[in-house]
Amino acid sequence: MTTVRTLTELEGEPHANVFPSDEPKTIRLTLADGEEVPSHTHPGRDIVLYLLEGTIELHLGEETHELTADDIARFEGEREISPRALEDSTALIVLAPRSDE
Repeated sequence: MTTVRTLTELEGEPHANVFPSDEPKTIRLTLADGEEVPSHTHPGRDIVLYLLEGTIELHLGEETHELTADDIARFEGEREISPRALEDSTALIVLAPRSDE
């Protein structure tokens, strides 16, 4: 079965679940200028963050990366993550269960 959604029709700020209760977990993250998500982890998952628009500081443990529109970051969910918007920003985040293979 194919499911198609537009990101703009999703409800929920700053997180909107694109395909509720389906894997991989897919989230639209919308942050206003200066807004941030507190540091947290997603154990057992691999994460891909694609910045659609804006600029964010992506804190991953001791590292900080500045991402701009069209940048993609991939990292393990065990790492502490905390994105902070340097301007109004929207990202698509995919949290895939890690394979034991």
